[in-house]
Amino acid sequence: MLKKSLLVGSVTAILLGSSASAQQAPLQPSPVKRTPLGKVEVPGSNYEVVFGITELAGGFKSGRHSHPGLVMAYVAEGEFWYLVDGQAERIYRVGESFQLPHSAIHNEGAAGSAPVKVMAVFVVEKGKPMVQPAAD
Repeated sequence: MLKKSLLVGSVTAILLGSSASAQQAPLQPSPVKRTPLGKVEVPGSNYEVVFGITELAGGFKSGRHSHPGLVMAYVAEGEFWYLVDGQAERIYRVGESFQLPHSAIHNEGAAGSAPVKVMAVFVVEKGKPMVQPAAD
């Protein structure tokens, strides 16, 4: 009888505890939204071309990272803050484009509190993650 009471009490505590913690931590929307629009292999190579849109929340900075290839991008909305290691930071505005060399370590984000939308073409090595965090 004691074992049965302990089991029922434990199960009740677990259920009440998980329900309470689920109510305390509402899910927050991601500050990054990626919309893939297309992908095609580059014939006779180990590369593929990926086209997509990236939207960043106002004030968000991605952290230092790289891509396994080169990138060409165009700012469609907002202002894009961009810092490549070893270079001066830049702000790109609507209608401006920029390129990123293969595997260049950089940080990026929305300049100010307004969100930013960037269309990008990646020419990257097949099978590698599109975003690789930089070692600090």
